[in-house]
Amino acid sequence: MLSRAIVRQRGAVAAVWALLAVALIPWAFTAGDRMNASARPNEREAGVVERIMSSRFDAPYASFAVLVISNVASPATPEGKAALHRVVTVLDSLPGVRRVLSYANTPDSAFLSPRGTFVVVGLDRVGNPAQEYIPAMRRASAALQRELAVQYPGIAMGWTGDAPFNYDVRATSAADARTAERRVLPITVVLLVIVFGSVVAALLPAIAGALAIGLSLGAAALISMVWPLSVLSHNIITMLGLGIGVDYALLTVSRFRESLAAGRNAEDAAVEAVQRAGHTILISAMAVAIGFVALIVIPIGDLRSIGIGGLLTVGFSALLATTLLPGLLAWLGPLVNRWSLWHVRQAGNENGWRRWGAWVAAHPVRVLVLCGVPLAVLVGQARRLNDQLPTGEDWLPQSMESARAVRAMRGMGKMGIVEDTHILLELPPGRGPLTDAGWQAWRRLTLAIQQRPEVARVRSLPTILHAEHPSTTVLGLVSVDLIHSFVSRDHKAALIEVIPKEGATPAQLTDLIHGLRATDPVQLTGLKGATIRIGGLPAQNTDYQDAIAGHAMWVVGLVVGGTFFALLIGFRSVLIPIKAIVLNLISVGAAFGATVLVFQDGHLAWLVGLAAPVDALFPAVPVIVFCLVFGLSMDYEVFLVARVAEANRSGANVDDALAEGVARTGGVITSAAAVMIVVFASFTLGDFLLIKVLGFALAVAVLIDATIVRLGIGPAVLRLAGKWNWWPGERGQLPTVVVSEAD
Repeated sequence: MLSRAIVRQRGAVAAVWALLAVALIPWAFTAGDRMNASARPNEREAGVVERIMSSRFDAPYASFAVLVISNVASPATPEGKAALHRVVTVLDSLPGVRRVLSYANTPDSAFLSPRGTFVVVGLDRVGNPAQEYIPAMRRASAALQRELAVQYPGIAMGWTGDAPFNYDVRATSAADARTAERRVLPITVVLLVIVFGSVVAALLPAIAGALAIGLSLGAAALISMVWPLSVLSHNIITMLGLGIGVDYALLTVSRFRESLAAGRNAEDAAVEAVQRAGHTILISAMAVAIGFVALIVIPIGDLRSIGIGGLLTVGFSALLATTLLPGLLAWLGPLVNRWSLWHVRQAGNENGWRRWGAWVAAHPVRVLVLCGVPLAVLVGQARRLNDQLPTGEDWLPQSMESARAVRAMRGMGKMGIVEDTHILLELPPGRGPLTDAGWQAWRRLTLAIQQRPEVARVRSLPTILHAEHPSTTVLGLVSVDLIHSFVSRDHKAALIEVIPKEGATPAQLTDLIHGLRATDPVQLTGLKGATIRIGGLPAQNTDYQDAIAGHAMWVVGLVVGGTFFALLIGFRSVLIPIKAIVLNLISVGAAFGATVLVFQDGHLAWLVGLAAPVDALFPAVPVIVFCLVFGLSMDYEVFLVARVAEANRSGANVDDALAEGVARTGGVITSAAAVMIVVFASFTLGDFLLIKVLGFALAVAVLIDATIVRLGIGPAVLRLAGKWNWWPGERGQLPTVVVSEAD
C-alpha cells in the first residue's frame, strides 16, 4: 500500500525532500530580482508594436525613464539652463543610457512648467534595464540633487517610467511579502497552539508552510528564466504557502494525534494519517488547482504568473503534507504532544457543533432566511464593482520613488508624457514613408488622430517638418537619427507618437485605443493596403482588459465545469455539485460586495490602511478572486459533505447524519479558516492596492464561506433535499473519502 510505503521509506523520502530543498531554496532568494512588475505577453497587439519598435526602428526611447526635477529654475532662464546642462551631462555618461532628451537639446514648451521640468532618458534594451541601470541612475540623481540643493534648497528629483516603476514594484513587493511572513507566522503558530494545545504540534504546520513557500519561490525563479513571471506570483506564493500549506499540514497532524490517542503506535498512526487526511488533501488540492489552471488559460502574463505560482504552491503544500510530514510524525511519535500547554477538549467541542447541526436540521428554513438575507444584501452590492483601472496616482505606494515622481509629473501637467501611445503605420509595397504616397498617408493619419478629443499632441515627421511632401531639402532639416526614430530600417513602416490630454482617465484612453482600432485604416490614411497597430502604455492596458473580458466566460466555464465533474465523480450525486457551485457563487458575490463597500465606498477603509476610497478595483480582481475562492471553498464542502455521506451510509437518518457531519467537521473548518483569514487579512496591510484588494476579498470570502455558508446555508440545504442529495447514487455512496474530526 502506498501510504505504508511512504511511512516505512521515510528516510528515503526525507532525503529526496532535502535534496530538493538544497536545489531550490537558494534560488528563492533571487526570485524577487528575477520577476517583473508585469509579465504581459507579447502576442497581443501592444506587445507586437513593442517588438517591432525594438527590432525594426532605431528608436532610442522605445525603453525609457523620466527624471522629474521639481522646484528648480525654468530651463528657459540662464540659471535653469545651466542646472539642466549639468544634469544632462551626468546622465549622458551613465551606463545603459542611449540618449537624453530635454529642453537643453529640444527647446520645446512641453518641457516647461512653473513647477519644474523633466528629462527623458532612452535606455539600452539589452539585458534588464530595471535591474541593471536604475540603481546607478538613482545614485547619480541623488548626488545631483545634493549638489544643486546649494543653489535650489527645495529641489527634488525622482525617476519614473516603465523601468523605474518595474524596479520599485519588485523591491516593494518582495518587502511586502517578507513583512507578511514575519507578521503572520507568529500569529499562525499561536492559533495552532490554541487548536492543538501543543507547541511541537503547532510548529510542524508552520514549518511545512514556510518550506512550501521556499520551494515554490525557488521553482518560480527557475521558471522565470525561460518564462517571464510577474511579481504578483511572489505575493501569491507567500499568501498561499502560509494559508494552504499550513492548512494541509494541520489536517495531517490532527489525524496523526487522533490515531495516537486511539492507541495506535507511531507508524500505524502515520499510515492512517496518509490514508485519511491525505486523501482529503489531494482532493482539495485538485479542486484548488482547477482555478489556477483556469488563470493560465488567459493570455495575460500577470494572470498566468499567478496561475503558475498557485499551482507550484498547492502542489508542494499537498506533497509535503502527504509524504514528508507523515514520516516526520512517525519519527516523533508521542513527542508530537511535547510542551503541551493545555488539553484540548475535542469531545466538548464536538458536542457544541452537534447541537448546532441538530438545530439547523430542525429549522432549515429559518436558517436560510437568517443567513440568506445579509448575504443577499452583500451580493447586491457586488453589482456596483468597477473592474477598470483606478484613476489618479493616490493608490500607488507612497514609499515608491517612481510613484512620487508620477505625482510630480501630474502636478506639472505633463502626465501625458508617461502615457504616450505609439501608432505603427505599415505601408504597402512601393509606398514607403518617404515616398509621396506614403508621406501623404502618414500625414493624413497624423492629422486624423490629432482631431480625437482625448489627444493633446501628435508627433510624426510630417508634423515636425510641417511639410506636405517629402524632399531632400525638407528631410535635410532634421538629423538622420530623428528620421530613423520615425522610419523603419526597411522603409516599410512609420511611427506616430500620441500624447493624451492631461487628466484623461483610463476609460477615456481605452476608448481612444478602441476607436482607432475600429476605424478602417484606408479611411484614416487614404491609402489602400495600409495597416495600423497601436502600442504604448494605454494600449497595453486596453489589451489587458480586453483579454480578461474575452476569456472571462471560458474561465468561469472551466472552473464551474471542472468543479461539477470532480464532485459528480467523487460523490456520485448531481445535486451535491450543483449545491456546491451555487454556494461558491454566493461566497464570491458576497466577498465582492464587501470589497465594494470598503474600497469603493470607503466604509471602514481605515481598517485596510486606505486613506480614501478608490473609483475602480482593477480588471484582474474578479477573475482572480473567483478562481481562488472556488478552489478554497471546495475544501470545506468536501469536509462536510463527505462526513454527512459517511453517516448516511452507516444508516443514520437525515437529521442525525447532518448533526454528525457538522459535529465532526465544524471545528476543523473553523480552525483551518481562521488560519486562512489571518494570512489573507495580513496582506491588506501592505502597500500595493491590488494586493490589498485581493487579501481583503479572499479573507472575507473564506470568513463567509466557512461560517454562514458551509455551516449554515449548506447544512440547511442538505436537510431540505433529504434523500435527493445522493441521487442517482444510493445513501451517499462515494469513493473512500473519510473526513473525521481531525480531517
